Amino acid sequence: MSSQARIFAPVLIGGSLILLINFAMRASFGVFQIPIGEEFGWPRAEFSLAIAIQNLAWGIGQPVFGALAERWGDRLAIILGAILYSAGLVLSAYATTPATMQLLEVMVGFGIAGTGFGVILAVVGRAASDDNRSLALGIATAAGSAGQVFGAPLAEVLLAFYTWQSVFIIFGVIVLACMLFLPMLGDGKPATRSELEESLGSVLRRAFRDPSYLMIFAGFFSCGYQLAFITAHFPAMVTEMCGPISPMGTLASIGITTTSALGAAAISLIGLANIAGAIFAGWLGKRYSKKYLLAGIYTLRTIAAAAFILTPITPSSVVIFSLVMGGLWLATVPLTSGLVAYIYGLRYMGTLYGFVFLSHQLGSFLGVWLGGKLYDIYGDYTLVWWVGVGVGAFSALIHLPVREAPSRLPPTTPAAA
Repeated sequence: MSSQARIFAPVLIGGSLILLINFAMRASFGVFQIPIGEEFGWPRAEFSLAIAIQNLAWGIGQPVFGALAERWGDRLAIILGAILYSAGLVLSAYATTPATMQLLEVMVGFGIAGTGFGVILAVVGRAASDDNRSLALGIATAAGSAGQVFGAPLAEVLLAFYTWQSVFIIFGVIVLACMLFLPMLGDGKPATRSELEESLGSVLRRAFRDPSYLMIFAGFFSCGYQLAFITAHFPAMVTEMCGPISPMGTLASIGITTTSALGAAAISLIGLANIAGAIFAGWLGKRYSKKYLLAGIYTLRTIAAAAFILTPITPSSVVIFSLVMGGLWLATVPLTSGLVAYIYGLRYMGTLYGFVFLSHQLGSFLGVWLGGKLYDIYGDYTLVWWVGVGVGAFSALIHLPVREAPSRLPPTTPAAA
C-alpha cells in the first residue's frame, strides 16, 4: 500500500462517518412537521420557517467554518460545529413557540455547517491524490446519503415510543458521537495569519470577479431548493396526497401500511439510491467534463420532477420517483466541489466551496419556507413543486458556459511574485 493510500484511508473513513451522522439527523426534520404542528396548532409555515432558517444559517456558516478550519485547523471547526448542533437540538426540545424554535434552529444550522460538506470535503480533497480526488469526494458525499437512509425512518420509529422532544434530545447526543472520529482526520496544518492575509483575500476577489465562479454559485441554488423542499415537505406531501397503500401489496408486506410510513421511507429510499449515485458521479467526474455532467444531472432532475407531478401520486410513483431522484440527489456535490478545487486549487477549497454552498442554502431556505407558505395558502404543494422544476432547468443551462480550466493568478498579485 502506498504512503498516499495509508494516509488517505483513515481520513476518508473518518470524514465519511462524520457526514453520515450529520445527515442522518438533518434528513429527519421533515418527519417532525406533522407531530410538532399538531401539538401546538402551528400552521405548516411556522415549522417550515424554522427549517428554512436552519438551512440559511447552515449556508452562512459554511464559508465561516471553512475559513475557521483553514486558519486554526479542521478539528476545532468540527468540535465547535458538533457542540452547536447538539445544543441546538436539545434546546429545541424545550421550544413552545414558533419564534423560539426558529431562533434555536440558527444554532442547529451553524452546527451542521461545522460538521458538514464544506469542512469535511476540504479535508478529504486535500488528502486525496489528483487522480482519486473526484471519486473520494463522491464516496464522502455518499456517506451523507447513507445517513439519510436511516435518519428519517429512525425518527419515525422513535416517535412511536417517545415524544418528539425526547427524540430531539436523543439526536443531540448522537451528534456528539461524531467527535469520536476526529483522530482519523490527522492533525491538519492550519495556515499562518500572514499566509491568510496575503492570499485568501486575493483568491476570493479573483473568484468573485470570475464569471465561471458566479455561474457555479448561481447554479447550485436550485440544488438546495429541490433537496431542502423534498427533505422538509415530501414526507408530509406523501402522507396527504398519495393514494392508499394496498393491504396486499409489496409495501404492506414489508411493514409500510400507511402513507406516513411511506413518506419517511421515501426519504430513506432517496438516500439509499444516492449512495450509488454520488459515487458514480465522482467516478464520472474523473473521466468527463464536470460542467456537462452537472448540466445533465439538473436536466434529468427537471424531467423526473415534472413527470412526477403530472401523473397521479400513488405508492408506486412515490417509490419510483424516490429512486430516480435519489440517484441524482447529491451527485452534484462531488462534481461542484471538485470543479471549484480544479479551477482554484486546494488551498482555500473549504472557503471557496463554502461560498458556493451559501447559494445552495439560499435555495434551501426558499424551498422550505415557500413550501410551507404556499401550502397554507393553497392547501397542497403543487405550485411550489413547479417552481422547483423551473429552477432546475435554469441550473442545467447556466453550467454550460462555465470555463472548466485552472484559474491563473494575475502576474501582479503577491502570490505570483
